[in-house]
Amino acid sequence: MDTPPPQPSADRPGGLTGVSRVDYSGDGLVESDVAPSPYLQAREWVDAAVAAAGERDDVPEPTAISVATVDPTGTPDVRTVLMRFFDERGPGFVTNLRSAKSRHLGANPRIAAALTWPSLYRAIRFRGTAQLVERDEVEAYFNSRPYGSRLSAWASDQSSPAVDRAELERRWQEVLERFPETGGAHDVPVPDFWGGWRVVCDEVEFWAGRRNRLHDRIVFRRTGEGDLADAGSWERLRLQP
Repeated sequence: MDTPPPQPSADRPGGLTGVSRVDYSGDGLVESDVAPSPYLQAREWVDAAVAAAGERDDVPEPTAISVATVDPTGTPDVRTVLMRFFDERGPGFVTNLRSAKSRHLGANPRIAAALTWPSLYRAIRFRGTAQLVERDEVEAYFNSRPYGSRLSAWASDQSSPAVDRAELERRWQEVLERFPETGGAHDVPVPDFWGGWRVVCDEVEFWAGRRNRLHDRIVFRRTGEGDLADAGSWERLRLQP
């Protein structure tokens, strides 16, 4: 007998059964409280999220960032990674340069990314162009990673098919024997196929949840050539929720 499809919830036609409404009780974001540049505003919120993660259990992985690219067919593709760089130049992440996202960005560098903190009723959206992170920055970050994380960069042919879990374990054992742990920062060299991407932003939007879905959306749009900290290179406006 075929299993009947799930039925819409009683209060929301076409909705998800058992999912309740939540009225957001965030502090919001009014113009008088917005920093003069998108970098300063983003820095404030990122630092607040990282601090909250150390004090409460409902802010896991505060630097988890969703990254959207476009594949060769024009189809969007999104995944979540960890933001490993963030300064006036924009947010950045590390990856295998042969991965699907790297191949997408090599062909079409347009990119969108989002930091979301549901329990804080905040999110930041970045839109712009991806650029490779400088090699010295990549190497400095790689050498700061735990030994196992450095090994995994060698063991995983990211985004390529694997026969089964045993194949991954075999590849791990191979690199474990190839690069034994010595306790030094350079016991595992940086792979030449491993690097990072940075979002050079054209637009940065700050979303703050409010009651009754009357959320705040403050967006900075590029008007000049300066970086995220150059207030004169951005116009600011409010979008309706």
